[in-house]
Amino acid sequence: MAGAGCGTEGILRRQAQRESAARTYARSLPVVPVRARGLTIEGADGRRYLDCLSGAGTLALGHNHPVVLEAIRGVLDSGAPLHVLDLATPVKDAFTTELFANLPPALAADARVQFCGPAGTDAVEAALTLVRTATGRRGLLAFTGAYHGMTAGALGASGGAPDVRVTRLPYPQDLRCPFGVGGPEGAELGARWTESLLDDPKSGVPAPAAMIVEPTQGEGGVLPAPDAWLRRMREITAARGIALIADEVQTGVGRTGAFWGVDHAGVVPDVMVLSKAIGGSLPLAVIVYRAELDVWAPGAHAGTFRGNQLAMAAGAATLAYVRENRLAERAALLGDRMTTALRGLAADQPCIAEVRGRGLMIGVELADPETGAAAPALAAAVREECLDRGLIVELGGRHSAVVRLLPPLTLTDEQASAVLDRLADAIPAAAARRPR
Repeated sequence: MAGAGCGTEGILRRQAQRESAARTYARSLPVVPVRARGLTIEGADGRRYLDCLSGAGTLALGHNHPVVLEAIRGVLDSGAPLHVLDLATPVKDAFTTELFANLPPALAADARVQFCGPAGTDAVEAALTLVRTATGRRGLLAFTGAYHGMTAGALGASGGAPDVRVTRLPYPQDLRCPFGVGGPEGAELGARWTESLLDDPKSGVPAPAAMIVEPTQGEGGVLPAPDAWLRRMREITAARGIALIADEVQTGVGRTGAFWGVDHAGVVPDVMVLSKAIGGSLPLAVIVYRAELDVWAPGAHAGTFRGNQLAMAAGAATLAYVRENRLAERAALLGDRMTTALRGLAADQPCIAEVRGRGLMIGVELADPETGAAAPALAAAVREECLDRGLIVELGGRHSAVVRLLPPLTLTDEQASAVLDRLADAIPAAAARRPR
């Protein structure tokens, strides 16, 4: 029964009272979605928003895409079981077939797939278990700024929990290069540092089972790995018998302008970690890996909810739609247009320190024009001004000073222009709020 407490304010108030202090998006985005289609969300208050968060990159086709809804309804109407643990089903077979058809051919030719728990962090844990079992080593190479999930092993790889078995390496970037040079020279110095640590018997680095890398760091601030550097990482690991794990949870399924983030560099990893978009908006996570690593015993990595038939149907439909409609190429083209426009805006807005990204994975880093220091308060103000204008964005980066855009791959030219117009209006409005 509708009442005074059933509107937006009442729902948000009860959420604050009942949900944990760990909630995140709800704090900065006080929206109560009731309907959604494509790029657009409608709130309980009747306001409409352009959603450039897309479920943190989960919604490759946007909200409630017809092919996704049709796939879900097909399973529901068929009477197929919705929960099957890891049993074989026609729905799973169709998903796996479509997934393998889109993998890098050199990996798909001799690969195995493990269905994990429903979140990307579960797949990261599975990947770490796999490589440590296969190699007999415990060490792991990871990168500063990485984000791989919130379970213990994933947190260790992300730098969020102490783990003496994890060796942290510099991730290449231009604006805040740890070597002070950026560009190809900075990336090369990072590669040499990696080689030195691995080959120096006194470095204290435990023998690594694997290196885990995001082809573009998302939560770390939208930092695309240079292609040449990523190829160097592949050469370094291959020469030393170290498995290379590509975390494609956010970069996969066309997001960066190629079907997989590693495709830009032509790199074939030993393990790929996949989640978010592969479930077509529903929870699904897998790892795909070279067959020779498949040495673990039955039950070595399990999970009750690894057989979600609705997610597999939605995921297969999404993968096929992205492939058939060449949405990765579309993301590359539209992403180039948007970053070019944003760089033009940066020329007139000194608080924009850098615009970067790949495909429809775009970041705008904000900084103090005088000192160059990251400006998280300004970024938060931009997010608020965007929301006031009906645009949903999120923040990332080391200091939460990067405004991130993750629109669906179905974004139209007109929608892209609307997003840019609202962001271009929000940034100077937020800058004007800063105390002088």
